[in-house]
Amino acid sequence: MKLVVIGGGIAGLAAAHRAVELARDRRLPLDLTLLEARDRLGGTIASERVDGFLVEAGPDSFLSEKPWALALCRRLGVEDRLVRTDDRFRKVFVWHRGRLYPLPDGFQLLAPTALLPFATSSLFSLPGKLRMALDLVLPRGGGDDESLGAFVRRRLGAEALDRVAQPLVAGIYTADPDDLSLTATMPRFVELERAERSIILGLRRALRRAPQPGTSGARWSLFVTFAGGMEELIGTLAARLPPGAAMLEQRARGLERVGARWRVATYEGAGFEADRVIVATEAHAAARLARYLDPALATLLEEIPYASAATVSLGYRRADVPHPLDGFGFVVPRREGRALLAGTFSSVKYPGRAPDGHVLIRGFLGGMLNAEVLAEDDVTLAARARVELREALGITAEPVLTRLHRWPASMPQYHVGHLARVETIERAVAALPGLALAGAAYRGVGIADCVRAGEAAAERAFA
Repeated sequence: MKLVVIGGGIAGLAAAHRAVELARDRRLPLDLTLLEARDRLGGTIASERVDGFLVEAGPDSFLSEKPWALALCRRLGVEDRLVRTDDRFRKVFVWHRGRLYPLPDGFQLLAPTALLPFATSSLFSLPGKLRMALDLVLPRGGGDDESLGAFVRRRLGAEALDRVAQPLVAGIYTADPDDLSLTATMPRFVELERAERSIILGLRRALRRAPQPGTSGARWSLFVTFAGGMEELIGTLAARLPPGAAMLEQRARGLERVGARWRVATYEGAGFEADRVIVATEAHAAARLARYLDPALATLLEEIPYASAATVSLGYRRADVPHPLDGFGFVVPRREGRALLAGTFSSVKYPGRAPDGHVLIRGFLGGMLNAEVLAEDDVTLAARARVELREALGITAEPVLTRLHRWPASMPQYHVGHLARVETIERAVAALPGLALAGAAYRGVGIADCVRAGEAAAERAFA
């Protein structure tokens, strides 16, 4: 079988690797080609070692509770390279009125589960706390797909949205919560309301049913990364592909059906025949490939919006940072009017991210609610991040390391109605034999979700 995978990010690499596994297990001949437009593999995953610092340009970890990435690491034989977070510092701060306030212990993304830390927290006003407590007695609501913003206002009030849900969601999806589909991004809360009525009571009951720390035998923390950076995963996957299978700087230009086979053309003038094709690019790139193949499908793909983002990694001498850095990082509500969406204390969260006597802090900028900030040049953008870190953490010294990375149109936005659109896209693709889609645009934006999507596409190719 001749298989062409378009896109060398994590979804495309997972698809290609799974295809190699399936061909080996079934003793089938496989002629594999992976096309990547950039001069390197990995998409938004890129790690850099400089002056003793380990800088992640994009994602710095994956979720262990979603099993697909961890299972892939086990099959690759690299599980021993994984490291967990330092859970002594699991605290997250919220920037409110120029100060960092700790999120109360027991806060589960949108709602509190431990009442005493919540009641004594100075992050929320008394009216805000009382409004959140109303969730305990409110009836079930909702119905069809609802925005996350509407859901949080309805269940917990505007203060819970503005001070917690919006900045936390911005840190994950770089999205506007009033556009974000609740069922596509956080279906757990839809199920909690249906099953338990109260979100707070439902979360508390779920915690009681969950194994307590230290009793489950769980090896991994919620977030997991590689000792040498996330690019270890990319390098390992690439090394398991057949020699010469990955072709860099080959940007797919067109996709057409020729009889019972496919033909992929690139802007560089190359052409590839294939029995199966997996398109593992951003949805807007997939739309360009499909515009003559199926205009209706191309339109659906083009309707998935994307946000741009940037990361700024700053290294400091530890003595120059007055803040204790006793947490994983902080989030910044949009109402604060800052350029930063969030900050991660990278060298606290994971070992080996900074040399002795130094710390590494990473800031996130851009997203749907603050896209205009990315119009600034690199120097100005990095300077804004340094100014805001001075306000948040009291850092007046100049950093010893500055690295900025931009990711234009890289974050798919799951707007209300997203899952219905994805189902329509999947029906259209199913009518095109030998074609599959994979990537973050459809059913999950995380590393583990992309691994699942890529592997599922390979399995469909071999079905």
